[in-house]
Amino acid sequence: MIKATIHTIGKSKETWLNDALSEYEKRLQGRVQIKWSLVSDDPELIKQTALEPYLIALDVQGSLLSSETLSQKLVQAGSRLAFVIGGASGLPPEILAKAKWRWSLSPLTFTHQMTRLILLEQLYRAYEIERKSPYHK
Repeated sequence: MIKATIHTIGKSKETWLNDALSEYEKRLQGRVQIKWSLVSDDPELIKQTALEPYLIALDVQGSLLSSETLSQKLVQAGSRLAFVIGGASGLPPEILAKAKWRWSLSPLTFTHQMTRLILLEQLYRAYEIERKSPYHK
C-alpha cells in the first residue's frame, strides 16, 4: 500500500469540498492511504516536511505533466510519498530546495483548497492508469 502525506496550510470549512475530498479518499482506499498534515504557517510547514524522504512540491514553477507521465513518476517514486501545497504566497525556498521534484498542476492559479481536490483526483487517475482501468480514457 502506498502511504501519501499531504502537507498544506489551513483547514477547509467548505462542506462541498470536504465531501469531494472524502469521495476521492474513499476511491483510493485499499491502494493509497492519505494522511493530512494541516498547519497554520510556513515555519510549521518547513518543520513538518523536513523529514519526508520523498517530497513533491506543488509549485507554479514546476513541471507540467500529462496524466500518463504522472502515473509513471508516481510508480517509480515508491510507496512513501509526501506532497506539499503552499499558501497564498507559494512555498518557502527551504521546501522547494528539499523537494525531489516540483509539479505544476497548471499555469492557472488555484486556491490551496482547490489544489487539494485536484491533487487527489490526479492521484486517483494516476493509479487508475497504472491499473489500466477505463477511468482514464
